[in-house]
Amino acid sequence: MKMVAPWTRFYSHSCCLCCHVRTGTILLGVWYLIINAVVLLILLSALADPDQYRFSGSELGGEFEFMDDANMCIALAISLLMILICAMATYGAYKQHAAWIIPFFCYQIFDFALNTLVAITVLVYPNSIQEYIRQLPPSFPYRDDIMSVNPTCLVLIILLFIGIILTFKGYLISCVWSCYRYINGRGSSDVLVYVTSNDTTVLLPPYDDATAVTGTAKEPPPPYVSA
Repeated sequence: MKMVAPWTRFYSHSCCLCCHVRTGTILLGVWYLIINAVVLLILLSALADPDQYRFSGSELGGEFEFMDDANMCIALAISLLMILICAMATYGAYKQHAAWIIPFFCYQIFDFALNTLVAITVLVYPNSIQEYIRQLPPSFPYRDDIMSVNPTCLVLIILLFIGIILTFKGYLISCVWSCYRYINGRGSSDVLVYVTSNDTTVLLPPYDDATAVTGTAKEPPPPYVSA
């Protein structure tokens, strides 16, 4: 027979590399924070020198701006928002504040849903891949090699690649959710589960509640005095 907390019975506290889900969430938040910081630096450099992101007509068949001012402002706002969300998740996992992890978890769900829609689009409209490749500039790396691949094989390869990405993202979502439940459970529940040998469980109330029901604690017996 052993005393266990209820939140330890339904999910594991360990994730990849055998580290705790709290440590994994901190590492994941730092990794996303670094990526979005690099993206922000690239956007700022593009804003400082927009000419390097303008392709000539010989490359794309016409004057084309990679990003105009409106798109640049939107990208900067999204990058700053992502840095804030990742910083909140890292701080929340480190200081064990469950509410700070929720925005990062919602972002993961949104990103997983977008990748799922991409997979469904490829599955429903397989010819869209070939059309997209034809619209790429002739100087795009391996464009002709990709066009020479059988369309069915190309669709299967892309679906396999997206499936691996979705599996990995789903695992990261489960790690962050486990971290949220772990922190939230530690901060909101003091009730222990008494597990017996026949798999029956009995909820044990906190010590203060038990004292209130049974009355004041009994006084210790008088010290033993030898005759």
